Parts: sequence; structure tokens; C-alpha cells
Amino acid sequence: MSHTQQYAISEYPDVADIYRRLEELVSQPMRQVREERMREYLAYFDKKCVRSKVLTDEAKRFIPGGVQHNLAFNYPFPIAIEKAEGAYLWDVDGNKYIDFLQAGAPIVLGSNYAPVRDKVIELLHSCGPVTGLFHEYELKLAELINRYMPAVEMFRMLGSGTESVMAAIRAARVFTQKKKVIKVGGAYHGWSDSMVFGMHIPGTGRMEATGIPNGATANTQEFYPNDLVALKKRLIANRRAGGTAAVIVEPVGPESGTRPVPFDFNAKVRSLCDEFGALLIFDEVVTGFRLGMGGAQGYFGVKPDITIFGKCVTGGYPMAGGVGGRADVIQCFAAGIGGKTGERAYIGGTLSANPLSCVAGYYALLEMERTNAPVIAGRAGDRLTKGLQGIIKRLKLPFVVYSQGSIVHLETSGVMLLDFKNVDRLLKEMNPRKHMIEEMGAAYMANGIITLAGSRVYTSMADTDAVIDEALRRFEAVFSSIEGV
Repeated sequence: MSHTQQYAISEYPDVADIYRRLEELVSQPMRQVREERMREYLAYFDKKCVRSKVLTDEAKRFIPGGVQHNLAFNYPFPIAIEKAEGAYLWDVDGNKYIDFLQAGAPIVLGSNYAPVRDKVIELLHSCGPVTGLFHEYELKLAELINRYMPAVEMFRMLGSGTESVMAAIRAARVFTQKKKVIKVGGAYHGWSDSMVFGMHIPGTGRMEATGIPNGATANTQEFYPNDLVALKKRLIANRRAGGTAAVIVEPVGPESGTRPVPFDFNAKVRSLCDEFGALLIFDEVVTGFRLGMGGAQGYFGVKPDITIFGKCVTGGYPMAGGVGGRADVIQCFAAGIGGKTGERAYIGGTLSANPLSCVAGYYALLEMERTNAPVIAGRAGDRLTKGLQGIIKRLKLPFVVYSQGSIVHLETSGVMLLDFKNVDRLLKEMNPRKHMIEEMGAAYMANGIITLAGSRVYTSMADTDAVIDEALRRFEAVFSSIEGV
């Protein structure tokens, strides 16, 4: 099987051209949905989503904001989902949507995939979801991950990507006996205290760190995306102050490739880490198995020291997370058992590696391999991307669409591309562009499409040509209602 057949990305995007077009997008006035059409789209929610509004309004009495997860904060109000199957979601009012959210990326096989669901139900009948003791499938899942990603010599399962990042950083500091951790500005690595730094927008530092003591982020640093010169300067400065424990990256770029990296970026970061004695951490919460069974590290041919897992490691079932990598690093988590206390990176989690999660992950990964799901999902992403690009060109819109396999980026307002290199533009346009993308997300949903925050789309194996073609018709209906079209 060729490299392109093994991985979801059939052709790596022209990163320089993407940035050129994104800069053009944010350098001109926003092209929003016409006011009268936006009123019609918002009326959909009032007329067709009555029970969703009742439920989420009531939920605000007991749940902050009315929902438990950031992905559910949809404009004008959250939608309550009742059913998921294949490529579709149904809300409590019976409305059917094409699901391009895919629970935030973990689902590559399609929602509620029966062969995995059957194995989970079988496990529930025989064992129940959790025992607190060892289960055979912990071993089976770890062995399987090692087969797909040889760099993951040992694997410790946890409950989420956030937990996994916390553990990885702790292990890196124990192993290297250094403190500094460098990330790419704008990247999201979960919400642990030390990582709420430079989130979403490069250069923001502690802007989002409300409630977090200064000391928690004192050893976290950021550099602007793709600026290897800046990274090297950080590494040099840190060497004078005791060194760098780790550099952590999303291998396709911050925010799942919203700011894409050149193809050779990861290899160059690997070289810098080797030069300065820092560990390289790949955050593969989204890319792990979605880009292919070998993950982004297999696609790029770069071997990280530590790999972060999250969403895809259980195929969308709960308690999805883990950290793996070099045996000598990952063994830091076990050193407290018969080892020297000073070598131990303490982690825990009563529900980590529970039987339900391990069985779901094991069979989801086997099914993804058997069906070639990442590649099929990538082809759906390619078809959607080409179709969207054609519509945008025909309607003479400035919007930017590109894909990294089944991760499709649809930039219409460009809000995620603002940063502190142009402070005046950031301060002036941040809120208007953010509101525009919220309205775009609502317009898509009113036309039966659910996206991630109105600007990102994840495709799955369930997205047949017919599903994608129907989605393109719905996207075109929205784009045809843009000002000036």
C-alpha cells in the first residue's frame, strides 16, 4: 500500500498559498449573510427547535451556560441531540442534520458504528463498565497502538486529552530534570493550569488564565506559528537558564491545522529538540488515527518522544485519552512502584483504562484498519473541499477552504487568523468577526449541517459521495445568501 493510500491526506496543501489567501480574507471587509436571510435562518431555530430551547433554557438553572461542553455552545442557542447514526444527527424536535462535528473529531467510522457498539454491549453484559482492577483489553489496546505507532513503546491510558497533556509534561520534566515547556502560540492542548497560555490566538500569553496562579504558567512559553527562528531563540535562552524539558506541537498546526505547518516543519522541530536536549511531544488528540493508523507521526515520518492521545483512542466512547512514547520516558509513571520516589511522575484516575473504554478502543481501531476508514474519510474531505472551492470561486467570495485529509477548514470570517502582530486589527475586528462565524454556523445548521464552530468540518467513513454532494448543495444555499452575491 502506498503512502497516500495509507493516510488520509492525498495531497499536502500549499501552506504558503493558504496563508496568502487567509491574509487577503482578513484584510478586507467581512462578507456576511444578508440581514434578511439571517433573520430567516434564525427563525428556523424559533420555529423548528422549540424543545431544544426549552431543555437548554431549563438547563441553565442547573448547568453553567446550559450545556456541559464548549462544542455545544451554538448560536443562537444550543441544540439538544437525541439520536446519532452514520453520517447524521437528529435533535429532540426530530430535525435531521449532516454531522460534520463528529463529536469534535473522534469518530472516523461514523456515529454509533454497530460492530463496535455490539462489542461494547457484550462487554457490559459480562463485566460491566468498570472494576477498578486490571482487564485484558488494557494490554490488547496498548499492543495494538504500538503496532500502528512503533514510537509508542509504552502506553498509559487516561481519561482525556487534557489529562494526557498534563501527564506528558510531568513525565518530560521528571525525565529531563528541566522545567521549561515551549508550545506554539494559538495551539490548544487542553485546559490544565500550565497549558492555558497562548491559547487560540498567538501572543496572548496568560490572557485566558483567569483563576490560575502566575506560578502555574511560569515555565510555559510560546512562539509564533511556523517561526523556527523564534523557537531556536527560546531554546538558546532556556539553555542558559537550565534547559527545556519539552516542545509540544499539534503536528498539522495549531487548532487542528487552522494555522497549517509546512510539510517539513515537524522534522525541523525534531532536529532542534535533539540539538538542545528537549523532548518532542506530538499532540495527536485529533490526528491520531484520523490521519491514518500511523497518525501524523507516520504521515510526516517524524518520531516524537511522547505522543498525546485523546478522542480517537476509544472511537468516540468515554474516557478517551492516553500518553505513550519512549519506554524510558513513559516508565516514569510506574517508578513509584518499587522504584525511587524521586523518579516518579505521579498520575492517577479511577476510571482510566476501564474495560468499556479499552474494548471500544480496541475494536474501533481494528475496524478502522479493516475498512481503511481514515483514507475513506479523507476522500470525503477531499470531495467536500474541492466542491466548496468550486462554489466559492463561482460566487466570487473571498472565503478560504483547504483540507488535511478528513480535517476540512472553512474560513469565512478569518477570526482565528487574527493575532498580536497587528494589534489594531485584532482589537477592532475580533468581536465582529467572531459574531460573523457564529452566524455562519447558525446558517449552516438552519440548512441541516452541523460544523465545529462554523469553521471546521470533520468527515467520516459514513460520508458517502451522496452525503457530500447533498452537503455541498446546502453550503451553496448559504453562500448564495452572502452580501454581494
